Amino acid sequence: MAANLRLPYLATAAISGLLFGAGLYISQMVDPLKVLRFLDFTAIPAGGWDPSLAFVIVPAIAVMFVAVRISRTRRAPLFDAQFHEPEFHHIDAPLVGGAALFGIGWGMSGICPGPAISLIAFWPDNLLIFLIALFAGSYAGALVIPSGRDKRLALAR
Repeated sequence: MAANLRLPYLATAAISGLLFGAGLYISQMVDPLKVLRFLDFTAIPAGGWDPSLAFVIVPAIAVMFVAVRISRTRRAPLFDAQFHEPEFHHIDAPLVGGAALFGIGWGMSGICPGPAISLIAFWPDNLLIFLIALFAGSYAGALVIPSGRDKRLALAR
């Protein structure tokens, strides 16, 4: 990255982080019970399902849709020398298995890793146990599936 782009890039990252963190709290995505009530589709007949978190994801999808369309008309982003497209484009067993494990963990706890990191600001009960398990699971996953760009590219071929 060019030196003249570094400060705007970091400022954009900081502003994005502030918006994301504030959005997590305002939308109540840091409340495990709210998340669990959203994920519990079996509660729909009894009227216990909470669809309100859909109002978080729908605007996010809309914003990203517009941003991707705009980016396709540009040679480079505003604060970087080039776009960084995903290198892996196919759905494989590690992706599906990892997504399933992620979903099981999220559904069991109601805590997504992003909000879990932001919860450090308030340190609720059992967060330390969750974070230790999160990092242990990440480490175990790295032992099962090689990490690093070159290893992933080799597996993808």
